[in-house]
Order: sequence, then structure tokens, then C-alpha cells
Amino acid sequence: MLSPQERVSSAWVALARVEDPEIPAINITDLGLIRFVKIKPNGKLEVGLSPTYVGCPATEVILRSVVEALEEAQVGDFEVHTVLSPAWSSDWISAEGRRKLLAYGIVPPERLVSTLRDVLRGDRPAACPRCHSHDTETLSEFGSTPCKALHRCRACLEPFEYFKCI
Repeated sequence: MLSPQERVSSAWVALARVEDPEIPAINITDLGLIRFVKIKPNGKLEVGLSPTYVGCPATEVILRSVVEALEEAQVGDFEVHTVLSPAWSSDWISAEGRRKLLAYGIVPPERLVSTLRDVLRGDRPAACPRCHSHDTETLSEFGSTPCKALHRCRACLEPFEYFKCI
């Protein structure tokens, strides 16, 4: 039988293996979707999971994947709770997650956002992930998913996605 500390540690390892279904290059812990893993007074392991935004179509798939990963890791009795407040922020993407997004061809947000005005400002990404040119343009505020915007590099003419600051 695992100690409480071993259960928490095993859960984190298992959760780090859960890929985002829309961006398979990054896992849900690097995206900052796992808010906490802790042992409740009754001995149950409690996991807090946040969607990138309310209504994200991947939320149910991610929840099922989390449950499956925890069951496979045999961490004992657990509960997964959806945490909506405070709302997920792109600020929570880890440095490793940002590196993985860029390597995958999605420009991660480069700055922290502190107000809704910052989110809505619609700034351009710093550079094309392929040729690194700063001469880019927004083609659409929505890419393959609502949390990404579609951009194009004017230098190499390649389209790319930008993970929005949320």
C-alpha cells in the first residue's frame, strides 16, 4: 500500500502522461490544467482539474483520460473535481509547455495577462515558429480551436497558430 505522499507523487507522474487531445505535443500538467493533487482527511486523493475555458470541447475527453490515468497508476480511492475559479489562465503554462508548443509549431503566449483588456487586445506573436520573422499577421481570431488564433508569416508565407493569452 502506498503512503499518502507516494499516492500524490504517483498521481502527478500519471497525470503528466495525459496528453491534451487537441495538442498532443503537450501534457495537461504542462498546460496548467491540474490545479492540485492532495489527500483529503477521509483518505481520498483529490485532483483539481480546470478547463482552458468553460465550454471547451476537450473537457470531457480530458476528464476521462485523467480518470483512466489515475486508475492505471493504482493511486487508491480518488475524486476529480472541476475547478472553475479562478479561471484557467495561459499564464499557468509551464516553461516546458511553452517550449513544447513552439516546437510543435504553435506560438505560446509570451507575456502574462492581468486584465481582460490585455486578453482582448489581440497582440501579434513575437515571431514565426518556422523562420522566426517578426513580420506576421492575424488571419483569424480563431484557429483549429477557440483557444488559438490563426496567423501567417509574411516572410515565409506559412500559416501558424498562436495560443491566445487567456
